[in-house]
Amino acid sequence: MKIDKIIELALEEDIGTGDITTEYLDLPRKNVSAYLIAKQDGVLCGLQVAFKVFKAVDENITCIAYRKDGDILKKGETFAKIEGYSSSVLQGERVALNFLQRMSGIATLTRQFIEKINPFPAKLLDTRKTTPLLRQLEKYAVRIGGAFNHRFGLYDMIMIKENHIRAAGSISNAVKSLKRNNATYRIEVEVTNLEELEEAVNAKVDRVMLDNMSVEIMREAVEKYSGRVELEASGNVSLDTVHQIASTGVDYISSGALTHSYKSLDISLLFKEGK
Repeated sequence: MKIDKIIELALEEDIGTGDITTEYLDLPRKNVSAYLIAKQDGVLCGLQVAFKVFKAVDENITCIAYRKDGDILKKGETFAKIEGYSSSVLQGERVALNFLQRMSGIATLTRQFIEKINPFPAKLLDTRKTTPLLRQLEKYAVRIGGAFNHRFGLYDMIMIKENHIRAAGSISNAVKSLKRNNATYRIEVEVTNLEELEEAVNAKVDRVMLDNMSVEIMREAVEKYSGRVELEASGNVSLDTVHQIASTGVDYISSGALTHSYKSLDISLLFKEGK
């Protein structure tokens, strides 16, 4: 879904038939200056989306950025200025902050994962465990945090998971069927033990996901199959475990936590009267 449409629906959800508090205050039509302020350290993400929200409410609002997505914010730092009628700024405030806080939270958590993975070369990936309809924004936040996107949906990479294998009868059967009907897309298969891994490698898939394997088993998998197939670790990946997982030598580490277990970054918008 296009970002402009998402913003339109978000504002419709919030404003509904009208912002009765602002309307009943009968505020004077004069410009105010409002400032976006970080209430904690973190990675900024979603600033232009927030600006789009304010512009969608009132195209005459002026948005001035002091920092950009990917910058590290410090607690107490003012990083943007919004100028316009107070009623317009008030109507856009909550929706703009909702996007900004959540996207910055994802980028901040992702950066923390990246720091844990260093100095190992494994690439950190997100998953499809995203908020419905917000995948584009959340995966963008992951990239801003320094990681990479896994597939965006069911349409851009073949992933053979447990239930696919059960439906097809075996990994080998599933891969044969896919190769017979597919000449374009890369194939990844999820495995849970070394026997399934061997079957997947012999079927000549492009990547194997090592699902919920112990660190010891992953090391064995890397020692035996590194260079023959891409290896991706997944399952129970957290800030506490990701460094040790990276040390096994896997090529990729995927974590749904990036987009489902983040904490929104604390950001405020405060008014200051303008001229």
